[in-house]
Amino acid sequence: MRIFIYIFLPVFIITTAAAQQKTTTGVWWRAQLNRADGHSIVFNFEWKQEKGKTVWYIRNATERIRVSDILLKEDSVIVQMPVFESQFRLQKNGNSLTGVWIKGGAVKTQIIPVTAAPGKERFAVAKSIHQKNISGRWSASFVNSNKLTDPSVAEFKQNGNIVTGTFLNPTGDYRYLEGVVSGDSLLLSCFDGGHAFLFTATISNNKTITRGWYYAGAVSKSEWTAEHNPSASLPTEEVAIYLRPGEERLNFTFNDLEGHPVSINDERFKNKVVILQIMGSWCPNCMDETAFLSNYYNKNKQRGIEVVALAYEYSTDIERSRKSLQRFQQRFNVQYPMLITGVAVNDSLRTEKTLPQLTSIKFFPSSVILDKNGKVRKLDTGFNGPGTGEHYTHFVKKFETTIDGLLGEK
Repeated sequence: MRIFIYIFLPVFIITTAAAQQKTTTGVWWRAQLNRADGHSIVFNFEWKQEKGKTVWYIRNATERIRVSDILLKEDSVIVQMPVFESQFRLQKNGNSLTGVWIKGGAVKTQIIPVTAAPGKERFAVAKSIHQKNISGRWSASFVNSNKLTDPSVAEFKQNGNIVTGTFLNPTGDYRYLEGVVSGDSLLLSCFDGGHAFLFTATISNNKTITRGWYYAGAVSKSEWTAEHNPSASLPTEEVAIYLRPGEERLNFTFNDLEGHPVSINDERFKNKVVILQIMGSWCPNCMDETAFLSNYYNKNKQRGIEVVALAYEYSTDIERSRKSLQRFQQRFNVQYPMLITGVAVNDSLRTEKTLPQLTSIKFFPSSVILDKNGKVRKLDTGFNGPGTGEHYTHFVKKFETTIDGLLGEK
């Protein structure tokens, strides 16, 4: 984990219509995050004008991330991503952009050079009469920093040269990936302000993917391979959380984003089914989970349901945490309490300091569901977001069945 170091950035305000006219609008752009090792994480965005305001739509497969906090002055472009501590500082040079992407972290700030120019295609495709096809489900393995193998499941859909899909692991997924098959080469990428991923590999045959490399952010790099396996599955025991022996309820009080204390023992939670969201504003899978839970709560709260989020942020700086969480709150119209635990996500005692009734919280997001008597009835680690297709549909159905069952209890 990395601790964020504040970088105070000057704000440029657009002052004339001429400043906007200098920028190519209404077209697709191709951007590259240029790592020091020579590998570039590529993504696309559409640059548009809406009601006289500059907006971007960042594309990852079917996902479109609307970015409206864009400030221009002369040839300078400042782009604040809508959720994460993530910002572009760019300079317009003719019909291209150059600059940096800046992302806060738990230990240090990532700064990666950026270039961008008009273009809708993500990757170039070599013409080949022997084009491979990787559609289907694959057992994948990643070699982590400890030289151990992390199991994963890859699911791909290929249409011509274009490939979309994701990797699933026991705690979540890699969200929306988009790329191409070019001859026997696979190229996939994703950028959402939190994730910045590039996957490369060689497709040996219709059953084997080899020489895979996974590049994340400024410096992270690991190997991966995959075997076609329609029955591929994931282990879950190692990442699971449980109640400690003798425990059946939680007991906590933390401040909300306005500084008001909220306790699980408050009147608002009594005789209600309560979903406890264990999350952080730095976590892209938490973004997907928040979008789901906010929509679900706003539609079902009158049925006797409550949701409360416990946030574990990059640092113990309450003001920094509040600002980051407010982006989530505003972006997803969150009407339930979001509480700041004040414990950093990289604190090895984070569970003991906040929810000592549970075994170690190993991954984010995690969730705990309480029945109307306040007893813990279900604990889950991870979240399969909409980028996983049928897995997300299955999760929604299972979640709704669980809540309906608890609501029906006397």
